[in-house]
Amino acid sequence: MLSDTVYELCHDEKTVTSELLQDPSQSPTKLFQKLYHDRKSKSHKSDSNESVDKDDHELRKVLQCGNWGSTQPSDLFLKIYHDALCALEKNPMSGVVSPPLMGSHGVVPLTIIAPLPDLCRHMANCIVRAEKEVFLATNFWIHSDASTLVTNAFRELSRRAGERGTKVIVKMVYDRGDPQQLFENHLPVPEKKYTSEKVQLPAAHEIPNIDLQVVNYHRPIFGTFHAKFMIIDRRIGLLQSSNVQDNDNLEMMIHVEGPIVDGLYDTALISWGRSLVPPLPMLDSPATGAPIPCHASQQPDYDAPDPGPLPELTVDEHHYDPDIRAEAQRMNGLLLPREGETRTQAVTRRLNTTIQTDMSADAPESDQELIMQPYVVLPPHDPFPMAVINREPWGAPNHSSIHTPQNSSFLAAINNAQESIFIQTPNMNAEPIVQALIEAVKTRDVTVTCYLCLGYNDAGELLPFQNGTNEMVAHRMYKALDTDEQRFRLRIFNYVAKDQVRPIHNKFKRRSCHIKLMIVDEKVAIQGNGNLDTQSFYHSQEVNLLLDSPFVCRAWREAIDRNQNTAYYGGVSPEDGCWHDPTTNDLPVGSIGVDPGHFSWARGAVGAVQRVRGAGGF
Repeated sequence: MLSDTVYELCHDEKTVTSELLQDPSQSPTKLFQKLYHDRKSKSHKSDSNESVDKDDHELRKVLQCGNWGSTQPSDLFLKIYHDALCALEKNPMSGVVSPPLMGSHGVVPLTIIAPLPDLCRHMANCIVRAEKEVFLATNFWIHSDASTLVTNAFRELSRRAGERGTKVIVKMVYDRGDPQQLFENHLPVPEKKYTSEKVQLPAAHEIPNIDLQVVNYHRPIFGTFHAKFMIIDRRIGLLQSSNVQDNDNLEMMIHVEGPIVDGLYDTALISWGRSLVPPLPMLDSPATGAPIPCHASQQPDYDAPDPGPLPELTVDEHHYDPDIRAEAQRMNGLLLPREGETRTQAVTRRLNTTIQTDMSADAPESDQELIMQPYVVLPPHDPFPMAVINREPWGAPNHSSIHTPQNSSFLAAINNAQESIFIQTPNMNAEPIVQALIEAVKTRDVTVTCYLCLGYNDAGELLPFQNGTNEMVAHRMYKALDTDEQRFRLRIFNYVAKDQVRPIHNKFKRRSCHIKLMIVDEKVAIQGNGNLDTQSFYHSQEVNLLLDSPFVCRAWREAIDRNQNTAYYGGVSPEDGCWHDPTTNDLPVGSIGVDPGHFSWARGAVGAVQRVRGAGGF
C-alpha cells in the first residue's frame, strides 16, 4: 500500500525548485537533504518491487499524487506509478526529484531515432533558439564532431543574444571521474580544464553573451552520473540515450513540452548540486501554466511544397532551423538517394559517421521500401500523463540500492503486462529484470520481445557481479522456459542496422545500438537513460520518463522497426540464445558465445578500463 508518508510528500507545497527561488544561494544537494532526508516511512509495509493487483481505493489514492491536468491516467500507468512512489518510502531522495513534481503531463512533438550526431543536431537547434537559459547534462563528453555541433551552437547563441542585448545562463554537468570526488562529488570545473584538448568547450571570450558554468559530478566508486538530458528555457526538455562523443551508435531522443518539464528541471537543479550563482532566470517561471511552445508557435502547413534536399547542419556549415518541422524536413530529406545512389546506399551514407566512414551495405533494396525516417514529428496532440522516474547514484560496491523509482517502474511494468513487452537496450543482465521477464512468459503468457546489441561492452559485463553478456543471459532465459510455446513467446534479437543483414559485434565500432526503451501492452512506455543492466539498475544516476499514450507507443514501435533491420535478420536461436549465420550456422565474428572461459575476469578488467576511458558501455 501507498503509505501516508509518501502521500504527504506528494502533496507538500515545498520543492527544491520553489525553495531555491526563495534563496538561490542555497546548495540544491543540501536543500534536497533538508526537505526529504528524515521523511522516511516508518512502516515499510509495501515493497516497491511487488506488483500485486491494486484495488480501486489504492489507485484513487495514487491518482491524487500527480498533476495530471485534464488528462486521465490509465490503470496500467497508475499501477506502475504506484510502485515508483512506494520506492520513496525507504528513501524519499532515491528519485532525484521532489515528489510533488514526479507525476505530471505533457506532449512529445518530436522523437529522433538516428545516429548520435543527428541527436546533437537537434540539441544545437534548440540551443540557438534559447532565450534565457540552457541546462545540459551528459555522462560522457569528449571533443569530437558531435561535441563541435554543440559548441558551435553555443557560439551562435552568444551571437544572437548579443544582437538582442541579453545574456544567457548555461549550466552543464558531466562525469569525468576525479580523485577529489572522494571528498566533493560536485566539482566546479575551471575554464582552463573545460577548454582543454579533450573537452574544448568555448572559452569565456568566445561566448561573451553566455555565462557558462560546468560541474563534474561522480559519486565514487560506482555512482556514475549516467544521465543525458537538456532543458531549454524551462519550456523544452530533451531526454536521450546518447552521450556527446563520436561513435557508431543508433540512439533515441524525445523532445517533451508542458508541465512535465518542471519535474526534469527539479532533477537538473538537484544534479547540479551547487549554489546557483548566477541564478537561473527561469526559476520563477514554471512550465506549468505556461503555453506549450509547439502548440503556441506557428508551424508550416502540412501541404507546403517540398523544397527539395536541404544542406546539412555540419561542424563547418551552420544551417540552423526555426522550428521542429523545418528541422525534420532537412534531416529526413538527407535519406533520399542522391544522383546515382541507391536507397540502401543513402542509408549507409547517413549511418557512416566520423569513425566508420568506409562501412558498406549488404541489405537488399527491398528493405528500404519504408525509407528510414530519423526525425518523427507527431501530429499535434493533447497532453497525456507522464512521470519522472529516476534513480540516485550509488557508489558502494554492493547491490543494496534496489528501491528506486526507476527500478520499481521497470519491474512493475513487466509484472503488470498482460499481452506484450517490448525492450530495446544495449545490455540486459540485471537479475531482477531477467527473472521478471521469465515469469511474465511462463505464468501470464506474455510475449516478450528484446532487441539487444551484440557484444556491447562484453568485457565489462564479464566483471564479477555484473551477471554476464547478452548472449549468456539470452541462453539462460531460454533454458529457464519449459515448453516450445513459451520459447516462442520469448523473442530475443541482436541489433541489425538498416543497411545490414546481420548483427555486427560492437568491438568493431561499425553498427551498434544504444537505445533504452520499454513499451508494455502497446500502451505505456519508459524511455530515458537507464539500461537494463546491473550498472544502471544498482549504481548509476538515471533519468527516465514513464509515458501513458497508446498513440505515442504505436508511433515509437513503428519508428523503431522502420529505422533498423533487427526484426528481419536479428533473431537469435532459442537453442543457445546466440545469433547464427543462416547459411553457415557460424556465430558472428567477435562473439564469445555462452561460455567466456576461465579467464573472463581478465576480459572484465579490460572492460572496466574502457569504461573509465569512455570507450566502454556507457
